[in-house]
Amino acid sequence: MGNHDMGPPWLIPMLRASYFIPCGVHGESNKSECNMFCLDCMGNAFCSYCLIYHKDHRVVQIRRSSYHNVVRVNEIQKYIDISCVQTYIINSAKIVFLNERPQPRPGKGVTNTCEICCRSLLDSFRFCSLGCKLGGMKRGDPDLTFAVKLKHNRDPFFGGSESDESSTPKKIRRTHAFNRLMEGLSIYSSNNDGAESSGDDAAPATPPIFNHRNARRRKGIPHRAPF
Repeated sequence: MGNHDMGPPWLIPMLRASYFIPCGVHGESNKSECNMFCLDCMGNAFCSYCLIYHKDHRVVQIRRSSYHNVVRVNEIQKYIDISCVQTYIINSAKIVFLNERPQPRPGKGVTNTCEICCRSLLDSFRFCSLGCKLGGMKRGDPDLTFAVKLKHNRDPFFGGSESDESSTPKKIRRTHAFNRLMEGLSIYSSNNDGAESSGDDAAPATPPIFNHRNARRRKGIPHRAPF
């Protein structure tokens, strides 16, 4: 299998990078630990102060759970397919682990484990981390892939993103179509008004409505108030 079949070119550098170490440039500043990774530069991890050097780049934030590196699902699933990898809920956010977490002794009653590191899993998953899924792909499993199926033939591995239509809320799309419809109706109405007002055969204006009952009504004889 080629390198492209093993996932995007930034995947292995992201898995092997060293995180949560002091930044070499901003080490003396507060919160200068390296917990960011740029998918475009594919270099070392960097801190939040270094974000100014990665403007308009695809950057994901790496977090920690039980001394292991994790990334939020809503950040990473835009770029790779994480199917078959078990996800977890930590601090109300769904996350996925980067690398394998070996478990020497599976718990009692465990019926499903990671195919690479034997970590206990739910029955619907095959791997405990992105690294383990990569290991399964290296074994030659044709059913595994990191490629995300997108419209318009865009490739998320090399900077592609979701199609404009799929990423646009339906409510906004309906509003845009409604505005275009109303604009067309207003143009049609203005054209008709111009055709009626300009031309010798234009229909005469409708005369005002005259109420004959009110016209025949007379005032009664006035009566003087008694002394």
